[in-house]
Amino acid sequence: MADEISDDPHSAAARVDAAIARIEGAIAARAASADALARRHDALKARMAEAVAALDDVIARGSTG
Repeated sequence: MADEISDDPHSAAARVDAAIARIEGAIAARAASADALARRHDALKARMAEAVAALDDVIARGSTG
């Protein structure tokens, strides 16, 4: 009888399962956060490239006039 898995929510197996579920949830949340950060980084990088190009145009027009 000691080898049977208990349905008791306080059993070691239930606590391990709950811990695994929390870890998996944290991993998924972290991955989603990292993806969002990567998207924001890409957007910022694109806007900075546009700003530098605009500044280059202003400088180029100023040096020829």
